[in-house]
Amino acid sequence: MTKLRSPSLLFLIGLCLASPAAADERSPLYYRDPSGAPRWSAVPKADAQGRAYLPVYEADEPSAQPAPKPAADPTRKILYYRNPMGLPDISKVPKKDSMGMDYVPVYEGEDSADGTVKLSPGKIQRSGVKSESAERRALHVMVKAPGVIQLDERRVSVIAMRSESFVEKIADVTTGSVVKAGQPLMQIYSSAIASAAAEYLSTITSKNSSTIEAFGRGSRQRLVNLDVPDETIAELERTRTAPVTVQWRAPRDGIVLERNAIDGMRANVGDVLFRIADISTVWALVDVAERDLGTLSVGQKVTIRARAFPDRALSGTIAVIYPQVNRDTRTTRLRVELANPDLKLLPDMYVDAEIDIAGNAPALTIPTSAVLDNGSRRIVLVDKGDGRFEPRTVTLGRRGDGVVEVKHGIDEGEAVVTSANFLIDAESNLKAALKGFADGANAPTNEPQTSSHNHAHDHAGAQP
Repeated sequence: MTKLRSPSLLFLIGLCLASPAAADERSPLYYRDPSGAPRWSAVPKADAQGRAYLPVYEADEPSAQPAPKPAADPTRKILYYRNPMGLPDISKVPKKDSMGMDYVPVYEGEDSADGTVKLSPGKIQRSGVKSESAERRALHVMVKAPGVIQLDERRVSVIAMRSESFVEKIADVTTGSVVKAGQPLMQIYSSAIASAAAEYLSTITSKNSSTIEAFGRGSRQRLVNLDVPDETIAELERTRTAPVTVQWRAPRDGIVLERNAIDGMRANVGDVLFRIADISTVWALVDVAERDLGTLSVGQKVTIRARAFPDRALSGTIAVIYPQVNRDTRTTRLRVELANPDLKLLPDMYVDAEIDIAGNAPALTIPTSAVLDNGSRRIVLVDKGDGRFEPRTVTLGRRGDGVVEVKHGIDEGEAVVTSANFLIDAESNLKAALKGFADGANAPTNEPQTSSHNHAHDHAGAQP
């Protein structure tokens, strides 16, 4: 049995069955997801919840309006049209790419034959292009190398016995003690010294002047050969008494580096009992790389900083360049003499050396950031003004303080690009490629098709 439906329900059913043109005579461009998710459809459809996609009309989508095409300048000659996306593709006539974008005209004068690149003021501003003039300045180039403090070999003394001896008494001196020249170190008994002293005493006390003349000089020399201190010999001559023991004193100011003497010990001939070094002047032995050896010479100033005192700079000069290269480290050793009045520099202390190899002669320099280095060539972009930039090969020299010396390629006062230069270099390569394609398009038609492409690639490769 059929039930009667209400008039309002019948009206809604009829509205749904009506044609879409009755609801809206406009044609939708597409249909979008009703939830706002980034999903679209070219035909009516529903989402997973059964909701219908919403139609989008031309009036609702401003982006669908095509951008106005820039009018060509009738006063300038168009050389060719290039791809709007920057691809190496050109056309002799106006055309569109696969996305419907118009090719961009390239006018005469924009494609310079001298290799320069011309950018619009807007592109220069957006890219952040900055330029700086080449100028002459004192270039400070530092060679940095590690080193170590060592004793001055000429300021080291040892106390060794020249005859068999016995240590009677040691003074209050230990390893590390600071001693002064003439300070007592120990008392020594030696039978050989006692015998020589008695012989010399008998000679100088003899009443026979001929005996003194004949034997006195030889007896005294024997004491000297046994390394008896001059003070002891002078005391013997004054008192006319042969000493039982001999007081041994420090031969120089310095630090006791080694003490081998012990009370009562027997010392054989040649045994080193004390080793004393004067460290008021020390050596810094610095190992520099082999590649820097050609820039160094004796007499150059060196700044030394001990790692224990990094805030203290010591000044010295290169005294010796050792005539050998370490085959393992490929370094050469330098000797720098340093004054050490406060005795802060100690043997085997690590130091860092800085050697200024540039001098004060001014050199033509540019910022290091201006150089484009592809491994085989160094190129800079010279700012010619009015948005024109010229790639130029340069020969470089020393580097330091954020600048680099230019030996050939640019003149003093010429401006070079220091920021965003890689973007201009990319633009230069693009234009070189486009010019190669243009030259290939103008070639005779009887040439093989591949020749124009090869020419384009060769031309592009020749550009910086």
